[in-house]
Amino acid sequence: MTAATPLDTIRTYHDELTAIRRDIHAHPEMGLEEVRTAALVAAKLREWGIDVTEGVGITGVVGTVRGKLPGQRSIGLRADMDALAIPEQTGLPYASTNAGTMHACGHDGHTTMLLGAARYLAEHRDFSGTVQLIFQPAEEGRGGASAMIKDGLFDRFPCDAVYGMHNMPGIAEGKFAIRKGAFLAGAGRWKVVFKGTGGHGGATPHLATDVTVAGAQYIMALQTIVSRNVSPLEAAVISVGSIHGGSNQSSNVMPSELEITGTQRCFSQATLAILDKRMAELAHAMAGANGCTAEVELSWGTTPLVNHFDQTDVAVAAARDLVGDANVNPDSPPITGGEDFCYMLDAKPGAFIMIGNGVAPDGKVHQVHTPHYNFNDDIIPLGVAWWVNIVKAELSLG
Repeated sequence: MTAATPLDTIRTYHDELTAIRRDIHAHPEMGLEEVRTAALVAAKLREWGIDVTEGVGITGVVGTVRGKLPGQRSIGLRADMDALAIPEQTGLPYASTNAGTMHACGHDGHTTMLLGAARYLAEHRDFSGTVQLIFQPAEEGRGGASAMIKDGLFDRFPCDAVYGMHNMPGIAEGKFAIRKGAFLAGAGRWKVVFKGTGGHGGATPHLATDVTVAGAQYIMALQTIVSRNVSPLEAAVISVGSIHGGSNQSSNVMPSELEITGTQRCFSQATLAILDKRMAELAHAMAGANGCTAEVELSWGTTPLVNHFDQTDVAVAAARDLVGDANVNPDSPPITGGEDFCYMLDAKPGAFIMIGNGVAPDGKVHQVHTPHYNFNDDIIPLGVAWWVNIVKAELSLG
């Protein structure tokens, strides 16, 4: 008789884990408001005999599993818990019960897969060292990773390496993707407010300072940053998301203020610095050229997520052991989405991998951050087993 593999054991949890995932999906909570989700996570960890610390970074939870074998090494496994302000349109029987909020990025699934790993590790402590199970709040732009780090995450729960995983619609079920170095983009937001005198657009335009001209010139000038300031071997994006000024009820009035907002993306700290410098310089230059002033706000929700080479090798090996070489892409193209796990990778060596979420039952690919997205419950055992394989590789799990 062939001995049961970790995946065989994990599959016996599948129904229970699916129920947990759907319960979390039905009760989504925004970042730093994950009170119910955090309580559920903490209760499950305690049920399985795991030491629990709550309130790390406001609503974060850390479970600590110590191996039975001697060893001082410690690793962190991280999942995110928060939802998005998107009205759900899936029509699922377990759809969101919180109006205007849904798990549109799969964090319900990420939390569930790490809970599955927690249960397995609690039952199979034949490893050396310690596993820190990090359930992070507020990945979606509310600073959850930074909040946990500021609250002493890696001082209170030491980690020699830290790993993260995210689902990816469109990548087939049973496949993984990763790359060494910069994998996800630094993602920022910007706002420029041009201020002038305004005036009568028909009778006395010559007496006004026209913020609309300054704004139009700025929008066009922005595109020269990527084409003429960023190396052609680097990738960067600057996009306009909104333009607000004047009133459509007073079309003969030249506005005195014009607000323009947008997003910026890049894959290196050097390019990030270029974008910050040139976006501000051009705003002030276009304003000055038209007798206006400009107020500039530039911020980065995430910096580039950079996978460390040694830990990427560990992540790849863990996936290959699970699904075979042909189903692991170790040289995935970079992804222009942002991910605040970047801050954990700035603090500790580690790696971040994508697990295929497949396609929807209707054959379509519903991307994350859309109202029809849903996490694929069929991949739960694979995700759990990948976490277990990471522990096996890092801490010699028997």
